Amino acid sequence: MEPLPTPPPTESELEILQVLWQQGPSTVRQVNDLLKARREIGYTTTLKFMQIMLEKGLVTRDATGKIHIYQAAVEEASTQQRLLKRFVDTLFRGSASQLVMQALGNHEASSEELDEIKLLIEQMEKQQPK
Repeated sequence: MEPLPTPPPTESELEILQVLWQQGPSTVRQVNDLLKARREIGYTTTLKFMQIMLEKGLVTRDATGKIHIYQAAVEEASTQQRLLKRFVDTLFRGSASQLVMQALGNHEASSEELDEIKLLIEQMEKQQPK
């Protein structure tokens, strides 16, 4: 029997995952210090979130030493894809074009960003079956 997929991370769990993706394996203290630079959060709150994330399978923990080291158990790219798909399906009724138009309409894109978008569209068009 296939293992159940990990549940999607909550907003707070995603914050912790972003720290772990950027910093690599870290202690609760290290994660908490980086989170505290952004917002008010206590050590025990961070610890509780990370314990819940361990139970969910979002992180792993190396408890061989005195200090426990946590590491992301899910990949950043696959998590982004999963959350984006859910976001597009839920908020834009599955329409990627509505998402892009809304994002570009509410965000002043730089010329570099627009060039990247154009290049991506060109690449996608080339991959379309004729």
